[in-house]
Amino acid sequence: MKVLRVHRYVGVLLSVPLLLWLATGLVFLVKPGYAGAYEQLSIVTYPLTQTDAIVQDTYQEIRLVQTKLGRHLLARDEFGWHHFDPSTGHDWPFDSESARILVTDALTRNPERYGAIQSQSENVFQTDRGVTVTLDWDRLALAQRGRDTGFIDALYRVHYLQWTGSSWADRTLAVVTLCLWRS
Repeated sequence: MKVLRVHRYVGVLLSVPLLLWLATGLVFLVKPGYAGAYEQLSIVTYPLTQTDAIVQDTYQEIRLVQTKLGRHLLARDEFGWHHFDPSTGHDWPFDSESARILVTDALTRNPERYGAIQSQSENVFQTDRGVTVTLDWDRLALAQRGRDTGFIDALYRVHYLQWTGSSWADRTLAVVTLCLWRS
């Protein structure tokens, strides 16, 4: 009788990962809220008014863009991206106010999701809608992450049995679960 009771508890315990996998799989199939959670936010660019720039010939890739702040020369070499003032060829140093202008301009593309900037810490902005926007100054690129992004990422961790935060412990738990399913 005692063995039957233990077997029943183990069966119920083992059904939990299966039910979680089924529920999260259904969410991934329907993808509710994915559009906003993984939206590609970008710097607003405008037509170039002037196309000449001081450029060294050692770069693998260059981009010339116009924003509210003016023209920017973005160049990539083997060490990464660099942000220059195209008229002088000198580095365009990071400036918090300039970053705020660029991010504010980008947020106007989807005000329902982003709202307005509530706070700023260097190149990281928090909006009044709970979205965190990070500006990569050297690439003039933006990344956004809201509560919905965190929730969907948590569902992925549940679905793929990443429950403990330690890959070793998660793998051990998965192997033990598989062995118990076989018995």
